[in-house]
Amino acid sequence: MTAALAVTGLSAGYGSAPVIRGISFEVLPGEIVALLGRNGAGKTTTLLTISGLVRARAGEVSVGGKAVAAHHPRAVTRAGVGHVPEERALFANLSVRDNLAVAGARRARDLRRVLELFPELERLLDRRSGLLSGGEQQMLALARAVHQRPKVLLVDEMSLGLAPKICQRLVDILRRLATEQGLAVVLVEQHLFLALEAADRAYVLHRGEITLSGTRAELAERRAELEAAYLGSVTAGAAAA
Repeated sequence: MTAALAVTGLSAGYGSAPVIRGISFEVLPGEIVALLGRNGAGKTTTLLTISGLVRARAGEVSVGGKAVAAHHPRAVTRAGVGHVPEERALFANLSVRDNLAVAGARRARDLRRVLELFPELERLLDRRSGLLSGGEQQMLALARAVHQRPKVLLVDEMSLGLAPKICQRLVDILRRLATEQGLAVVLVEQHLFLALEAADRAYVLHRGEITLSGTRAELAERRAELEAAYLGSVTAGAAAA
């Protein structure tokens, strides 16, 4: 099966400082892959580089087996990659309805399709997005991205500041999209156990390099190494085969 997303030898940074070095992984259609690691490990930079928002210094990003030229943001979007950033990037002064319209959900049937996945948003359609709770804002951010029918969805720190019940609801939505629509998801998540619950496979980053990888079950059996990664003591030599 051709990978929905393949990242090969990706390196990037800010100014003269490298942040990620030689990152390689792939995500199959219908699969959720988590990127794990402590703060500053390079998880968000990896997503930003895939999206073309940070310039890659080396490496290649392919979507559906086709390389994305020059990692340009518009080219990446046209190739079928959606991105839900950590800050959610909503238009705070616009209503939920208008935020969805900006994403293309202008017709009644488009709106119905969004609300079928996110029924919680129906009663909020005329409320300004800046007045929503954190969980409601995250649902709206996901709804906007999903409406554009990406092949690959990058989700950054989905659970940040949210109650466990809301986090579980969002995980259920991602799982449904992966299972029913074949969406490939890359989930950057600081909450270790939520990520392992959601993901089929995971990669652990430490100081900009992948140091550990495996299926959910494999990583659950390597809890000591996972905890070491979050405490910052894993070395590159601990990388899984």
